[in-house]
Amino acid sequence: MPLFKKRTAGKPGEWYYCLEHKKVEEGPECPAKDRFGPYPTRAEADHAMQTARERNVQWENDPKWHDATAAGTPDDD
Repeated sequence: MPLFKKRTAGKPGEWYYCLEHKKVEEGPECPAKDRFGPYPTRAEADHAMQTARERNVQWENDPKWHDATAAGTPDDD
């Protein structure tokens, strides 16, 4: 018997999107490193990849993350 049990974080009733299996899962089925979540509903977990894409676009266009441009200094492109 192992000294420590391997546990995954999460609770049943929470929804996750598993990046490895490309599917929605309820509760802690896969390790935390392989999932997005928790989401309050299955539908939100089902749209996890779209949500991530939208957030990436927002981040790429956020002036707070582009200090050189925001300060008036030209980019080094």
